Amino acid sequence: MSKTKTAETIENVEFPSFDASKATDQIRAFAEKGVEQSKEAYVKLKTGAEETQKALESTFETAKTVSSDLSLKTIAALRANAEAGFSHLEALIGAKSLSEVVELQTAFLRKHVETTVEQAKDFQTVASKAAEDVSKPIKTAFEKAVQNIKAA
Repeated sequence: MSKTKTAETIENVEFPSFDASKATDQIRAFAEKGVEQSKEAYVKLKTGAEETQKALESTFETAKTVSSDLSLKTIAALRANAEAGFSHLEALIGAKSLSEVVELQTAFLRKHVETTVEQAKDFQTVASKAAEDVSKPIKTAFEKAVQNIKAA
């Protein structure tokens, strides 16, 4: 009887059938979805890289311009200081007494200190503006990237 019962049980058991066409469709859908997601990621990466390149180009162009402005400002300051020095030397040569030399030297030093302070203020202003101008494109690109990440 146990042989008959075992035979009946085996006949009544159903094994799930494997439908290859359904599996192929699922694999195809999964692969298509993966390809689509890869394309979207590539487009985002490409766009980000192009924006970064534009920001860097803008930054380097600004740095070049600012560097030129700082160089011209430095040359102008050096020229003014040299001219003041030569004028002072001429005045010292033409001095008639020691008291006149002391007076000329005192006036020159006072004027030189005032000029140096003014030049330092000018350089500080130009350097601050330069730093702001140079960092602006990168800062803007970074803020846009952060906003895109938050949106995603």
